Amino acid sequence: MNKRVLVGMSGGVDSSVAALLLKQQGYEVIGAHMKLWDYVEVGGDIHKDGRCCTIDSITDCRFVCDKIGAPFYVLNLSRHFKEQVIDNFVSEYKAGRTPNPCVRCNSEVKWDEFLMKAKSLGCDYIATGHYAIVGQNSENRWQLQKGIDSTRDQSYVLWGLKQEALARTLMPLGGMLKSEVRAIARQFDLRTAAKPESREICFVSDNNYRRFLTDFEARRGNAFETGDIVHVDGKTLGRHNGTAFYTIGQRKGLGITHPTPLYVQEIDTVANQVIVGDNDTLYKSETVVDSMNWMAIHPKSEPFEAEVKIRYLAEPARAIITPMSDSQAAISFTDSQRAITPGQSVAFYRGDVLLGGGLIVS
Repeated sequence: MNKRVLVGMSGGVDSSVAALLLKQQGYEVIGAHMKLWDYVEVGGDIHKDGRCCTIDSITDCRFVCDKIGAPFYVLNLSRHFKEQVIDNFVSEYKAGRTPNPCVRCNSEVKWDEFLMKAKSLGCDYIATGHYAIVGQNSENRWQLQKGIDSTRDQSYVLWGLKQEALARTLMPLGGMLKSEVRAIARQFDLRTAAKPESREICFVSDNNYRRFLTDFEARRGNAFETGDIVHVDGKTLGRHNGTAFYTIGQRKGLGITHPTPLYVQEIDTVANQVIVGDNDTLYKSETVVDSMNWMAIHPKSEPFEAEVKIRYLAEPARAIITPMSDSQAAISFTDSQRAITPGQSVAFYRGDVLLGGGLIVS
């Protein structure tokens, strides 16, 4: 009996080709689109919006599944997504941190709720169109390696996946280039072959998170409090519209004048202040990480060396990681890093292997 796999389909070319390839490999494929948010919560044009969870995206998924001969379902995960991702997104910004909702969505929704749905359908595996490679190492631990297409590698946003989830995960695109994926979609005349991709936050329709936060809170009768923009030397330079609208390293949109360029250095939600200063003072060599997930290695008690990414598009930097507990570690970089931002993810690598990751707390 062929193994059954539930393929998470966004309506884009990557997940479409992933479903096709698994079908060709002999799996019994079931396509599923995760409805993650409601328009009443996030806004947008229900007819013209090209993101996931829209009518057009669901239609594209259905056409692809019909093409490859696979059943198709729409799974309503919007309540869980709101509680785990959207509410967290808002609360993190209100707390002065800068979240990455894709990381949380992957660990808390796509490899949690989705995996439970797969089990209820009798599926042996779940699969996605992510560009990363799943495998086991010599210690029999499940791990991820970077996708071979360095321009599409998505291992960074997957550091939160647990061992039991990885054991039941297939990622057929990890060893492919994006150009190859497009070519396969064209060869088999998939509806999504020429569909543009989006790397933006799926539930923020206009990619304006400040507008989203304002509207989200306004619907609940809340508003953001204005306060002072203060130089690191203590001088007040202007007013801000709410600390949630700023992030570490930001230069544009401060609304203040100064003889030299100024950048956000700190967000003090207790004093309701945005602290600004020169670019040079944004560089730090140390940070603390919490909410750790160890993937390719067991939790460490002794310091070890790794390459560390502090944001999705950052180059990995050499560092010493000193575990403080199973869930917390201190990181000391060989070369100082610019704008280390609380709330953002760090991912630890050894070569192409993702060792694990965590969240920056300071």
